[in-house]
Amino acid sequence: MRYILRFFGFMFTAGAILFGIGAVVAAGVIWHYSRDLPDYTQLAAYEPPVTTRMHAGDGSLLAEYSRERRLYLPIQAMPPLLTQAFISAEDKNFYKHPGVDIEGIARAGVYFFRRDRGKRPQGASTITQQVAKNFLLTNEQTFDRKIKEMLVALRIETAFTKDRILELYLNEIYLGLSNYGVAAAALNYFGKGVNELTLPEVAYLAALPKAPSDLHPFRNRDRAVERRNYVIDRMVADGYVEREAAEKAKAEPLGVNVRSLSPNTIAAGFFAEEVRRELAERFGEKSLYEGGLSVRTTLDPKMQQMARRALVDGLVRYDEAHGWRGPVQKVDVIAREWGQAVAEIPAYADVQPWRLAVVLDVQGEVARIGLQPRREPGGEIARDRITGVIGAEGVKWTRKSVRQVLSAGDVIYVEALGDRSGQYRLRQLPEISGALVAMDPYTGRVLAMVGGFSFDQSKFNRATQAQRQPGSSFKPFVYATALDNGYTPATIIMDTPIEIAQAGAEAWRPDNYDGKSTGPRTLRYGIEHSKNLMTVRLSQDIGMPLVADYARRFGIYDDMPPFLSMSLGAGETTVLKMTAGYSMLVNGGKRIRPTLIDRIQNRWGQTVFRHDERGCEGCDAERWTGQNEPNIVDNREQVLDPLSAYQITSILEGVVIRGTGGAIKEVGKPLAGKTGTTNDAKDVWFVGFSPDLAVGVYMGYDRPRSLGNSATAGQYAAPIFRDFMKQALADKPATPFRVPPGIKLVKIDRATGARAHGNDGIVEAFKPGTGPNESGGGGFDAPVVFAPDADRAVSRGTGGLY
Repeated sequence: MRYILRFFGFMFTAGAILFGIGAVVAAGVIWHYSRDLPDYTQLAAYEPPVTTRMHAGDGSLLAEYSRERRLYLPIQAMPPLLTQAFISAEDKNFYKHPGVDIEGIARAGVYFFRRDRGKRPQGASTITQQVAKNFLLTNEQTFDRKIKEMLVALRIETAFTKDRILELYLNEIYLGLSNYGVAAAALNYFGKGVNELTLPEVAYLAALPKAPSDLHPFRNRDRAVERRNYVIDRMVADGYVEREAAEKAKAEPLGVNVRSLSPNTIAAGFFAEEVRRELAERFGEKSLYEGGLSVRTTLDPKMQQMARRALVDGLVRYDEAHGWRGPVQKVDVIAREWGQAVAEIPAYADVQPWRLAVVLDVQGEVARIGLQPRREPGGEIARDRITGVIGAEGVKWTRKSVRQVLSAGDVIYVEALGDRSGQYRLRQLPEISGALVAMDPYTGRVLAMVGGFSFDQSKFNRATQAQRQPGSSFKPFVYATALDNGYTPATIIMDTPIEIAQAGAEAWRPDNYDGKSTGPRTLRYGIEHSKNLMTVRLSQDIGMPLVADYARRFGIYDDMPPFLSMSLGAGETTVLKMTAGYSMLVNGGKRIRPTLIDRIQNRWGQTVFRHDERGCEGCDAERWTGQNEPNIVDNREQVLDPLSAYQITSILEGVVIRGTGGAIKEVGKPLAGKTGTTNDAKDVWFVGFSPDLAVGVYMGYDRPRSLGNSATAGQYAAPIFRDFMKQALADKPATPFRVPPGIKLVKIDRATGARAHGNDGIVEAFKPGTGPNESGGGGFDAPVVFAPDADRAVSRGTGGLY
């Protein structure tokens, strides 16, 4: 008995000594590794990189920008099924352990000593440890890092609640395909919010943290399904899911449908890129790609598609009228399988419904073609092959036969011929380009913007980046200046030859487009028929410095040289600026700032930018106590007298009714605008408006060259404006232009400007006290009378635009 007691005494003593030594060693280890542990308290201020999202005016998602695709979601917004799936897959004892799972460590230790050589050790990291590793440590596979990870995890558990730790984990974890966090993964894998996910879907997401690349939904589908089903089984074992529901979920396909988000789906590539540039300039690249901004743009998706259709049709119409230039490329369809050959050629995704195709053979007047195969979500070329034919009707626009145009191996663009199955029309990418901007004239909100034929082909935005001469589309600002400074629409101006002396150079002799002069004419006639001689005389009389000041007020030019040639649109500006300038004519002369953005909010929902700067009196009242209704204060600058603005609007309406914009009459709604064609027809414009929509159209080559000896804006730009307005105003009533108080409408003789009697003449708008008198005065008796030597006033600058 004594020996037994001694033995137990010895064992106790030895155990106590070993325990003491172990405690000292453990304390030493903890002290050693605790010296340089990262500060875990920084997790309290965690602000991960979050995706910036851009929305159209109707709330639909337009584009996303990020370095890590992440949408931060608080734990309260996550459904229990989702959190349960991750707990079962990653850390079944999450709500029980203090940050380190002893059971898991023991299991991993046994596996470590029993595993085959070369196999990776089994992990035993809890969710808390993964948070410690992902946020504060590195990914190196060493015992030192593992010990630090455990120590940090223990500290995190003392500082944060379990729900907060789980929230950090579920928003930070990488889930493949550039997705970080469960919210982004749910959206991009399944096109759903987390609350819409089904059991098999949450199980697949929960399976991904182990090896996202090895569980790729397309390249490794079978392995992905196997791992998903394992997670479902774990959920059954942990009591989260009934066996019957689990078996049903395991039988379902993976169901991944990777979301493809592109502004090109609504033809808005140019618009979205312009907004992206503005965001980067305003907030910096870091805030753009990591700041989680919510951007509400002004884009009207339906109008945007109308705008692109109208512009593309106009560009193609011009391009096809100038003949076939040849195929995109040539490939060998004999030595290679044609589908593989044509699949390697990049195709522009934003030219749909056009498709890239290859000519397989030509027999008689029929070419057999093969359409470029589509790609599977995983990137592989689809196995199915679609063929069709191009007949004589499909190449009719080339004015050649099928054999003259096409041969085997030609890579071309085609478009289906209506509802004729298997028949296609030959297409070609136009060399000419252009732009269209549609704007709300009262707010400056850009409702649609197309900066060229294809954003995939060229990122250069011709609506905002191309500086081009506006030609005669600038003339309304010259005439508006005159109307704002004593002239009337009935003022007579001489349409006769004029010679302008230039210091040290040959005299400048501008001319009208048709080379003719018509003598004394009303100011209205000068705009309606785009008379250069009248415009130069008018500019000379009122003075180019005044014209330059008004051009600055309207935002057309920042610092226009006061040369007479500038009155004919010889300066350079953009489609956006011209459209904004015309908006100020129809909105009563109020200054607007064109914008593509309505408002921007940061990641916390605070508004950091709002375009509408109008004040609201009484909007901050907590309750109604009998006070007056809130009043929105319009504090915008008046750049032009409202009466002058209506006068020039009325004159521009005459351009459509009687002048160079006659092609627009077909719309059948009250419209106004002005054509603009530069020297040698290198650029053609039409800028105009309805009472509630301003639109600018430009057309020209990126490397300026003539569109043709007889090309005019009325021939090419005006039809684009017409086609767009037909669609945009299709369901709108025929609203007349608003007449401001004080305007007096008088019927006058169109030729003389004198008061007309009977049914002849036109109705003209006059300011109070400026109309023709009862005796018929106001025509030749009204200003302006030019001095005999005015034609030879010294000026500088050359030009001659029409």
